[in-house]
Amino acid sequence: MEKNHNVSRRQFLTYALLGTGGFMAAGLIMPMVRFGVDPILQADAEDDMIDVVGVDELTDVPQAFDMEYEQDHGWHVEQVTETVWMFLEGDEVVALSPTCTHLGCTVSWGTDADNPEQFFCPCHFGRFERDGTNVPGTPPTEPLHRYDHEVRDGRVLLGSPSPQL
Repeated sequence: MEKNHNVSRRQFLTYALLGTGGFMAAGLIMPMVRFGVDPILQADAEDDMIDVVGVDELTDVPQAFDMEYEQDHGWHVEQVTETVWMFLEGDEVVALSPTCTHLGCTVSWGTDADNPEQFFCPCHFGRFERDGTNVPGTPPTEPLHRYDHEVRDGRVLLGSPSPQL
């Protein structure tokens, strides 16, 4: 017994339109799914700790240290160097971002002759206390950001800076 495998013109057009439409829908949906899933697949930022300095090199006076790391832009990788202010507060390591929270200029320690025990931003005369707290009445509205850090084998490793609460 022989089966009839004829496909009508209507069935052929239906199958062709469904196949083409499905292919085009997949082409639109896959990038959106990738965009939504990609942050979940990224490595945790806490695993990206960067070795900066030995604890024995720190003092109770804030010092600037360079932190070097590679930054991946997707199409190329570049070497980045950032400065970090670090000091010891008792046995605790304090690591502060040098970026002023007012407009993003770079702060430095003890460069204001009237306030030698503070961080000073020369752009708009912003001032911060030793622990990064902004001095009331100066332009910055929030404290300097602190780096997440941990001490391993006598070395200070830094993560990313986050606002002080």
